[in-house]
Amino acid sequence: MAEKVAISDVQLIDRLKSGDESALTAIYKKYWQQLFLSAYNVLKDKQACEDVIQELFIKLWNSRNSIQIAVSLKAYLYASIRYEVYRQIRAGVVTSDVFDVLTNSLQSPATHENLEYKELVSQVNSVVETLPEKCREVYKLSREEYLTHKQIASRLNISTKTVENHLTKALKQLRTSLGTLFLL
Repeated sequence: MAEKVAISDVQLIDRLKSGDESALTAIYKKYWQQLFLSAYNVLKDKQACEDVIQELFIKLWNSRNSIQIAVSLKAYLYASIRYEVYRQIRAGVVTSDVFDVLTNSLQSPATHENLEYKELVSQVNSVVETLPEKCREVYKLSREEYLTHKQIASRLNISTKTVENHLTKALKQLRTSLGTLFLL
C-alpha cells in the first residue's frame, strides 16, 4: 500500500513538472490538512497557518521546473512547511504563545527520553542563564514554578507590568536565540 502512495506521488510530481495545474490541486488536497495541523501545532494561529501553506504551494508551483525531491513528496512538503513556519517566527509574526506551547511540550513524559528534548532543554537553560538577573528570576518563577504574573509581582515586590516586561524580554531572547532549534 505504501508503494502505491509513493508511485502516486511520483506521478503527481512528474505531472507538476510538466505544468499540470491539476497535479498541484491534487497535491494540495492530499496534504493540506496534514500540513495545516503540523503548522498549527507550532503557530497556534489559523490565519498564519493558512498563509504559510499558501506560500508553500505558490513556491512549489513557481519552482516546479527545477524541483528536486530526493526522499518523498510528503517529506519534502513537511520540510518546506517547517522552513516556512521558521520564517514566520524569525519575522516576528508569532507571539509569545509559541513558547508556551514549547514549554508545555517539554513537560510531556514521552519527550523526556528524547535526545532532541535534552538538547533543547540545555539550549533553553543556557539562554535563560544569560538573561539579566531579575529577568531570569521572573522567567523561572513563571515557567518553572508556574506562578501567575500577580503572584510573581507580589513575591518580588514589583508591578505586574514589570513582570510582563521581563517575560517579554526573556521570550524575545529565547525566540532570537533558539530559532530553528525549537522546531525539533
